[in-house]
Amino acid sequence: MKVQFHPLGDTGLQVLFGSDISEETNQQIRLFADYLRKQNMEGIVEWVPAYTTLTIFYQPDKIVYKDLCKKLEDIQETLHKADSPSQSTVYEIPVLYGGEVGPDLSEVASYNELSEDEVISIHSAQPYLIYMMGFVPGFPYLGGMAKEIATPRRENPRAKIEAGSVGIAGEQTGVYPLETPGGWQIIGRTPVKLYDPEREEPILLSAGAYIRFVPVGQKEYEEIEEAVARGEYKVKSYAKGGAHDEDR
Repeated sequence: MKVQFHPLGDTGLQVLFGSDISEETNQQIRLFADYLRKQNMEGIVEWVPAYTTLTIFYQPDKIVYKDLCKKLEDIQETLHKADSPSQSTVYEIPVLYGGEVGPDLSEVASYNELSEDEVISIHSAQPYLIYMMGFVPGFPYLGGMAKEIATPRRENPRAKIEAGSVGIAGEQTGVYPLETPGGWQIIGRTPVKLYDPEREEPILLSAGAYIRFVPVGQKEYEEIEEAVARGEYKVKSYAKGGAHDEDR
């Protein structure tokens, strides 16, 4: 894949990986980011992956733009011969669907001429790739939702969406990590905190990982919620294609 470089202010550079939003593009971005992390290049401060770009922030007093572009070109040449990116982690996120915590589940079902159980089954059937993080701390931009349950945003957004709410907007699904306004169709809620400033690692998820939504009942939801409040809950996770494991 041929990449392009564009300056972003006087301390940033954007690496453009074409224009297609796909898992293949995401893998190329992850490979590039993995290489940067392993090389620990002088002058590079941090990098931010997105759908089709990797934005790199650097210190111009330690490396100038022209030299940085040359180093990045060399990285791209190296990556042509590289293996696939490191194995991805799938995080299992428990979700209580419908009822008070999922007030729009019936709307999503009606819009798509499905039953509520069918919407839940389709929504929780497969892992979703986290393409990037943003909007608010801990918000994962997910890809791969089935078109069978795609539903337009609400005409009148809500002033308050509870943290942990799982929603659908168009052909996207996502989880609100914080209490914010929003216009997504809310179909459920997870008791897991995607963002917790008191945690050693405040943001639970990261770009390149996957989420799999796991339906739970009211009792299990409350038990998990209590364990989360005590700081005792461990999110189940496993390597994509591997065995289940307790991870975070």
